[in-house]
Amino acid sequence: MTFARRSCSAVTAVVSTLVLVAATAGPARAHVQYVTPGGDAVDAFDFFLATLADPLNAGLLGGGAAVGAVGLLAYLRVRPVRRDVLRLRELLAGYGDLLPWLLRLSVGLPLVGAGFNGYLFTPVFAPASPAVRLFGITVGFLLLFGFGTRLVAAFGLLVYGWALAQSPALLLAFEYVPGFLAIALVGGGRPSADQIVARMAADERTLYSQIDPFYRRVAVPFVERVDDYREYVPLVLRAGMGVAFVYLGVVQKLANPGDSLAVVAKYDLTAVVPVDPALWVVGAGLTETAVGMALLAGVFVRLFSGVAFVLLTTTLFGLPDDPVVAHISVFGLVSALLVTGAGPLSFDAWAAKEVPDSVPEPLEESTSTAD
Repeated sequence: MTFARRSCSAVTAVVSTLVLVAATAGPARAHVQYVTPGGDAVDAFDFFLATLADPLNAGLLGGGAAVGAVGLLAYLRVRPVRRDVLRLRELLAGYGDLLPWLLRLSVGLPLVGAGFNGYLFTPVFAPASPAVRLFGITVGFLLLFGFGTRLVAAFGLLVYGWALAQSPALLLAFEYVPGFLAIALVGGGRPSADQIVARMAADERTLYSQIDPFYRRVAVPFVERVDDYREYVPLVLRAGMGVAFVYLGVVQKLANPGDSLAVVAKYDLTAVVPVDPALWVVGAGLTETAVGMALLAGVFVRLFSGVAFVLLTTTLFGLPDDPVVAHISVFGLVSALLVTGAGPLSFDAWAAKEVPDSVPEPLEESTSTAD
């Protein structure tokens, strides 16, 4: 019960904060602004009530939510295909040594793209400054090479904080916060330039180890200090991505339905799924909010990360002129959660202790080289 109360309090605080941002920051635009200039102003509260007033809309939304909730509760009760679930978790966790590389790709690639395209973190914030281009290209390439990784990530986080203070539009790219923080905690990993430099400096037989002024005096002490916090990387990732998804769902779809309606109309999405356009908007907003809240509470994190991955894939393939590079960071960090799972301070961690998975005999390693 203590965990449930804490989780509910945390989720409530996040949602309340985002609603306050929506109320004070003026009309915000979601990722839909990447593909449309926006739509007519629509009163969000009246729009939401009118959508639910339609019996068909209410039935579809309520029925979908009920099926999802019952399905999750039934899984916890019955625990079907436990061996398959355990094996899948084991295989995904087996990529843990490549997590730093995945994080560097997730943040470095979109930064390089942002630099070459002249925007800072998100296409809706494009000051067209040479400094912006230089920042994105330099920081992005350094992260991709894994050179000075922790320092570069800390610098990127500081720049993001400064830019966010200049424009609330940067909340659209909030995923960079958990991305930079996670990279600062795990470092460059392998393969990376940092790993090569560290091994050269650690080998006392090399000339480089005698002249490197950085490795023993700075790098080693720093790593020793942050190593105890590496276990919180999953928490950092899911909390940051949870905030990002709740922001997209609550603030930018449910609170600004006019922009989303413009996207539904532009791409004739009602021809794909023949439902009320309002149901498209409300359904998308509620789904993103549900995914975000599940990540915040650490509930079935790998499952909801998979749902988020499908949502993003559908968006990119469904909207042909959407700037794909702007979404790489979200894709990559959601993929990272598939590897890490929920981590500490989560419902999943609590459930693993209270309702542990068990099988008659230990899982055997596959002899196949296809892994």
